[in-house]
Amino acid sequence: MIPISLDGARMAPREEVRWLIPAAVGGLVGILILVLPWVRGVFVSEGLRWFYILLFSFASSFTLTPVMVRVGHRFGLVDQPTERKIHRAPTPHIGGLAVYLGFVGSVVINSILADWMIAILFAGSLLLVIGVVDDVVELPAWFKLVAQVVGAGLVISTGKVLTLFPASLLGELVNILLTLIWIVGITNAFNFFDGMDGLATGLAILIAFFLGMVAFQMHQPEVGWWTVAIIGAGLGFVPYNFRMNRQALIFLGDGGATFLGFTLACLAVKGNWADNNPIVSFSNPLLIFGVLIYDMIHITVERVVTGKVRTIKDWIDYVGKDHLHHRLDRSLGSRRATVATIFTLTICLGLAALVLRKANTAEALMLLLQAALIVIIISFLEYRGRSEYHREKRERSTDVEATDR
Repeated sequence: MIPISLDGARMAPREEVRWLIPAAVGGLVGILILVLPWVRGVFVSEGLRWFYILLFSFASSFTLTPVMVRVGHRFGLVDQPTERKIHRAPTPHIGGLAVYLGFVGSVVINSILADWMIAILFAGSLLLVIGVVDDVVELPAWFKLVAQVVGAGLVISTGKVLTLFPASLLGELVNILLTLIWIVGITNAFNFFDGMDGLATGLAILIAFFLGMVAFQMHQPEVGWWTVAIIGAGLGFVPYNFRMNRQALIFLGDGGATFLGFTLACLAVKGNWADNNPIVSFSNPLLIFGVLIYDMIHITVERVVTGKVRTIKDWIDYVGKDHLHHRLDRSLGSRRATVATIFTLTICLGLAALVLRKANTAEALMLLLQAALIVIIISFLEYRGRSEYHREKRERSTDVEATDR
């Protein structure tokens, strides 16, 4: 029997959560050890500051996530199952707060807060709060979009913009516009992937890993340390969100997914991706974020072509089960296989991005062609899922008509 909280939300079975308190206590002990000045000093003196950041963000997130599980059930901050959602029981959706606090605690205690980073953190925090509120009262889509534009504008105001076009009035305006589109687009694209257990968090870890690899290679330690903090906070959250054959105990929620997507997008703008090779500099982030970009383009084109959306407002308000993970789930018949496939695709594109940095122009173009072919293979695979989806819709419509008659 599943226990019922006072507010009517179903609680997880006792055997499912009995290890939460020991986990939280163990993580707290780890944090108390790590905050000792001499402990941090040992890591820094040995050139392992990145590992200290990883451990601290992991311990913080791992400790706080069980707390959020309890808080979510206690106050009814849960995601209720609906027809368009795949989970079967009310599940807390404030896990993003644990990831956020683990990340912020790590960068603050390590003093990784340059001026442009403060702008990202402030704007990301604003979007986190709006996302958490949205999970509770469901804010209008246009309001969230405006907030993302404002957040992106705040980051752009610090001078962090894409440099795809030469310095001139027109070039600067185009660079600013493209930066705005990039940040807002990636933020939303990432949020779309918070639809299966472990998927969004795993993507954040993988994208942060590849961004960090390039950042350290290009001697940008601050960017690298931020990506390490994201990886640690994500790893601390994963055990509660991805549990093999059991349902997740907690979700990231709109707040957590928005914050992660926004932060990663901003780090990509800041990053220096190549030395004097515009093709590599332009292509590197496109490959690392390739899965997100592909899904965003795919659903936009399909929704417009099929007439599902006709205006920008329609696109903003539209909610459907036509994203990459939905289509692959219908093709593969397994959520675990779907998550594994998306992770594998992300790794393939990320490795191509790393190799691309050492390639000349001809080799870079061949690597880009290879990445495009990989995406085409995935498109063939998910075409079956789309066909299956439309077949199921026709069958449901037929069943409803038969019942009405």
